[in-house]
Amino acid sequence: MEQRNYLAEGIIIGRRNYGEADRILTIFTKYHGKIRVIAKGIRRLTSRKRGSLELFNFIKFFVAKGKGMDILTEAEVKKDFSFWKKDLLKVGIAYHIAEIIDRLTVEGQEHKKIFELLENAYIDLTSLDYWFTYSYIQSFKTKVLEDLGFLEKGKELLKNLDTYIEDLINGQLRTKKFLLTLTNK
Repeated sequence: MEQRNYLAEGIIIGRRNYGEADRILTIFTKYHGKIRVIAKGIRRLTSRKRGSLELFNFIKFFVAKGKGMDILTEAEVKKDFSFWKKDLLKVGIAYHIAEIIDRLTVEGQEHKKIFELLENAYIDLTSLDYWFTYSYIQSFKTKVLEDLGFLEKGKELLKNLDTYIEDLINGQLRTKKFLLTLTNK
């Protein structure tokens, strides 16, 4: 029998406005993988959950099973990563990381290692040295591709990981151009 309601922890990697006051959130969790939930009334100025449900926040949340989409009913911030959210380069990297995870994973499939990579990447952004930005991002992409089984571990690195990822997802990475202008690579 399927569980009606559940408590989970995850990092918000995407959001999209829906209707007048709602928002659809993409959250990457440790035990449920990538999930999409609807946060009803979140865009209203009086919403209590509004501040908790910002992009890149690591949250603890409660979900009620809905007919079409699960409904996020409660949320509490565990980490907000506010120490790097005012740095344009680091926010650009965070968007790129989120897009990589979102586009390469399927909904509802548990990926503990990928969750840990995501959480550690956002923690690492705090002290990321700008000189090592490009190599850090490449290393992150390589680990994700290896853990998802798209690259053999220990193999020689591909010259252009973005092209390889775009071939896998059969589309363009939207954050790639923005990140290239920031890192000058």
